[in-house]
Amino acid sequence: MSNSSINICSQALLKIGASSITSFEDGTAEAEISANLYSQIRDALLSSYPWSFAIMQTKLARLEQTPLADYRYAYLLPSDFLRVISAGNGSRGRGTEYKIVKDCLYSNHQQINLTYIYRPLENNFPAYFCEALINKLAYEFCLPLTESTTRAEFLSKVAEDSINRARSIDAQQSTPSRFEDFSLVEIRQ
Repeated sequence: MSNSSINICSQALLKIGASSITSFEDGTAEAEISANLYSQIRDALLSSYPWSFAIMQTKLARLEQTPLADYRYAYLLPSDFLRVISAGNGSRGRGTEYKIVKDCLYSNHQQINLTYIYRPLENNFPAYFCEALINKLAYEFCLPLTESTTRAEFLSKVAEDSINRARSIDAQQSTPSRFEDFSLVEIRQ
């Protein structure tokens, strides 16, 4: 079964004993709550950690306008941008000083390579992230739909555990980071 926002919300609703939905316009309380909370919760969870499946790199388009102060160049952020991981120039993806202002990145470099968290389509979410998102949604949907604080507290713990487990799994998707430019390491070599 491929993931969709409706499918993910329906699974979260079923976890709290509510009815599933077939669209955000079903006219039910479940559909209304899902429609109003889903995108915010999804984006917050995506932004909370540098998930390997949600990392993108791109060269930013420089704008003609210049920043008012502190920086020489302004660049337009991508439309699917959620959060910066790093910025670099030339052939590097990091190490550049920058500042995010509104929908722009300011820097003193003429070219910017941006590594960022983007908003992937739901069918590109790995199973471990879907489980974490479903549990987070179940927790967030619980109080407005069931008014049970006891169940909401339990689901909060379940969501926290599944998010931690998903982060642990995701952290194994690349070579571990190593120290660079650290004087004690250089002395030992």
